[in-house]
Amino acid sequence: MDVRKPIWTSSSFLLYSGGLTVLSAAIAALAYLSGQYGQGAYAGWTLLPLVVLYAVSFMFLRRGEWIAAGVFAFGGLTMLAAFVGAVESWWGWLPKSSSSAFGGWHWGALLLAVVVFVGAIVDLRIFRFPLLVLYATFTGWYFVTDLLSGGGSWSAVLTLLIGFVYLFVGVAIDRGPRRPYGFWVQLTAGLLIGGALLYWWHSGDTDWALVAATGVVFIGIARSTGRSSWAVLGTAGFLAAFGHFADEWAHQSFASLLSPSRDWVPPLVFGIVGFFLVLLGLALGRGSRGGAAALPPQ
Repeated sequence: MDVRKPIWTSSSFLLYSGGLTVLSAAIAALAYLSGQYGQGAYAGWTLLPLVVLYAVSFMFLRRGEWIAAGVFAFGGLTMLAAFVGAVESWWGWLPKSSSSAFGGWHWGALLLAVVVFVGAIVDLRIFRFPLLVLYATFTGWYFVTDLLSGGGSWSAVLTLLIGFVYLFVGVAIDRGPRRPYGFWVQLTAGLLIGGALLYWWHSGDTDWALVAATGVVFIGIARSTGRSSWAVLGTAGFLAAFGHFADEWAHQSFASLLSPSRDWVPPLVFGIVGFFLVLLGLALGRGSRGGAAALPPQ
């Protein structure tokens, strides 16, 4: 069955904003309650927003308001994660605080990831709302990475590999009737690949030059896949890299030969970077099949 794609309108914006605001309020309320009650009572309190959000989502689904239903289902899935996490914490199944999210093998954390992953798959079958894919992709990544690694470089390697797997899965999904799901799969792929590379490349000039080059590669992937999320992530990496260079060049001794004040360096660097991005955008628009049509003559 085909999956509908949410269209950006004033109505959909308000539906997303309202639903996510309700979710934020629920999270804030649980944060307050966690300090007022013991673990058992807190676990019971997490049931209230879980039931309410899912009840509202099914009510909207029966009325045919599929975007509102999906947004509240996303909130309900968040509360499911909070409920299961609270119960596991109450029973002592979750690991104590660690310096790494993947530090050691913890079956309680893996169980939480499995429950949320299954919940996301079930909700996708019921609501067919693309945003729910985020829970499936991130819990799938966390489960594999936590199961097979203990943090550090090996976790980054697994993250990189899973990112490439998601890239190919997203491209495959884009070719079928569930194309709206592909956006979130490829967004996750970009975040995982970029995050893994930044784990290694974040210190010296060579590292940031590689980040800048990767940003251009991401923009190329955006052109080949037709997914603008790659261009957004690539641009963010490119700007971050040249932010590093601008700061460093502003403190180099050669700058003082031209001016006692070096505040001119960052504006110059980002001006050049901005023009470079414009040229990339023009090239992308000419080569993309989805480029905007030319305006008719006046």
